[in-house]
Amino acid sequence: MEAVNERELVERCRSGDERAFQELVDRYKDLVYALIARTVQDRSRAEDLSQEVFLRVHRGLPYFRGEARLSTWIYRIVANVCVQEFGKPATVSFDAEKPTHQQAAPDRQFGDLELRDRLEKAIARLPPHYRLLVAAHYLEGMRYEDLADALQQPLGTIKTQLYRAKQQLRRMLETEFK
Repeated sequence: MEAVNERELVERCRSGDERAFQELVDRYKDLVYALIARTVQDRSRAEDLSQEVFLRVHRGLPYFRGEARLSTWIYRIVANVCVQEFGKPATVSFDAEKPTHQQAAPDRQFGDLELRDRLEKAIARLPPHYRLLVAAHYLEGMRYEDLADALQQPLGTIKTQLYRAKQQLRRMLETEFK
């Protein structure tokens, strides 16, 4: 989103324009849910936490200074909500999505599905902070700089943590294949 449009949207939200806030939610709901779902894993809990994020966004808009991009500020709220959630006991969901069947190349599709499943399971075994970083950077395409701003950490720290998360994932997957 362009900075001018972003500022205008924030100002409209601050002035009480409900349609503007709905537009904000529509623009960021997929990103918020995807980040949370990658870290929490229980779909219903991820939905609840997504709503909590947007409640905090709504309450916090008067205090948003605009020094960072809106998506970076929202990511920071997501990170805070997830950090609070990590202090709670982990829950397991038995509502796994069933893969859809498509016609072409079933063996390759099965191999891709199996690899994706192994990767998701390995990501789920990462420490919560690493899961959040991996989801944000590799799965949602968030830039290092935006992560550093959102988490209020030096850029080098973010890069190091992502490198360590990637190394852990690699080790987990290599030991699984042996």
